[in-house]
Amino acid sequence: MKILITGVAGFIGFHTANKFINEGFDVVGLDSINNYYDVKLKYSRLQETGINKDKITYGKLTKSDKFNNYQFIKLQLEDKEEILQLFKEQKFDYVCHLAAQAGVRYSIENPYVYFHSNINGFLNIIEAGKQTNIKHLVYASSSSVYGLNEEMPFSTSHNVDHPISLYAATKKSDELIAHAYSHLFKIPTTGLRFFTVYGPWGRPDMALFLFTKAIIEDKPINIYNNGDMMRDFTYVDDIVEGILRVTRHPAKTETKKTGTELDPALSTAPYKIYNIGNGNPVQLMDYVKAVETALGKDAKKNFMPMQPGDVQKTYADVDSLKKDFGYKPNTTINVGVTKFIDWYKMYYKK
Repeated sequence: MKILITGVAGFIGFHTANKFINEGFDVVGLDSINNYYDVKLKYSRLQETGINKDKITYGKLTKSDKFNNYQFIKLQLEDKEEILQLFKEQKFDYVCHLAAQAGVRYSIENPYVYFHSNINGFLNIIEAGKQTNIKHLVYASSSSVYGLNEEMPFSTSHNVDHPISLYAATKKSDELIAHAYSHLFKIPTTGLRFFTVYGPWGRPDMALFLFTKAIIEDKPINIYNNGDMMRDFTYVDDIVEGILRVTRHPAKTETKKTGTELDPALSTAPYKIYNIGNGNPVQLMDYVKAVETALGKDAKKNFMPMQPGDVQKTYADVDSLKKDFGYKPNTTINVGVTKFIDWYKMYYKK
């Protein structure tokens, strides 16, 4: 089966591409390689999958030097004609759309970037999928869509109409667009709400990366909301296993009414939403302690107020993932953090 995976120079996309390559899929990876963070890290991820930076030409497929079943193409999601041409030429069976402009705080300062990439780009992907009759579109949503919802754990049956960042609003918009396409054109779509993903090859703007770098360099770490925060930290390999299982099973129609209201998690269209999280929220200070333990060094702590767009707690209800796929992420933070730090020391020669 042939699959397009977008965002393969990114953190989750890189791990996902590796997984699908090793599972024997015919994989085409796509990324714009933007400069939101260090492009050297992005090119290093590509190199790990046999894609040589010097061989990359915009809009042209580059064959992997390492895997016979992998090719890469540099494209902007907003480049509608090029995206459609790629779909027509390659005739993908599946699409795993992980590319997006990431970051909650960056969206406050750069709103238009998020609309161009996360909404226009998503529309270009799903429209191209419609025109070429793909079997299943799986796409990255986010736990941030739960916004002001305070009912724990976060369930896909909960209302998510109150986002508190533009990033979250774009992810919610993608879910709505996907439902419209599933309803109108019977395209199976599945949205995956990821919960605080971490692990080797992670993003430099995320907490684990920032904590590790600062502690090694004897600099203080910023701890927001004075440490009174909880996150459902989810190890990247657990996320990728979930993506693989979901992709192989296209969404089907299902209707379940609660009173007169349609359950938000279900639809008469071939449309599904799943949470992928550890289902075990961890106190931020316990997370910091895990980093200190793995490094064998205490952090200098700078306690700060809550940042705009942040939420105090996330906690994933993954019952539907367990029910439908017999799967639940289970990597502990001590194991996951240690694996990240081992990678960090290797990559940065610390």
